[in-house]
Amino acid sequence: MNPLRPALNFAPELLLRAQGVRVAFFDVDGVLTDGGLYIGESGESLKRFNTLDGHGLKLLQRAGITPAVITGRDSPALRVRLQALGIHHVHYGTEDKRPAAELTLQALGLDWSQAAAIGDDWPDLPVMRRCAFACAPANAHAEASACAHHVTRVPGGSGAAREFCDLLLIASGRYAELLQEYGQ
Repeated sequence: MNPLRPALNFAPELLLRAQGVRVAFFDVDGVLTDGGLYIGESGESLKRFNTLDGHGLKLLQRAGITPAVITGRDSPALRVRLQALGIHHVHYGTEDKRPAAELTLQALGLDWSQAAAIGDDWPDLPVMRRCAFACAPANAHAEASACAHHVTRVPGGSGAAREFCDLLLIASGRYAELLQEYGQ
């Protein structure tokens, strides 16, 4: 049986910029979800997550890149999803995201040069601007897109986080190795 050959490729300058990333910060609404707010009649918040994104988060962890979530909202649905994915570095209900990111960096013994972020709106800009590598989904606000080193081909909630994860995995040199495990 022939080994699987990676089908993805990214510009060399993006991969160079993303080398050395050890922590990846994720926004939720508009990145891990489509950004829509689904409110039930009892006021409960419902969220739709993409399984491609979830698998990307798991692959990052296997490659030694820590996923961290910083979100301005909180909901039981989000907590259940992040727990299922084994995400331990989470800041809920955080409007000022930079201090939350700095706490995570400190806890991990890392600095901004080892960080990447994906965000879609103004509250994400302070983190995106400080990271070595910044990404925005295709449907991000213009200011987030302008701040990003890479804008994904797909919108948030539709695989944008997975594209970000895949880019980081390729830059880390682990993508092809992880892919081979699925080709057996």
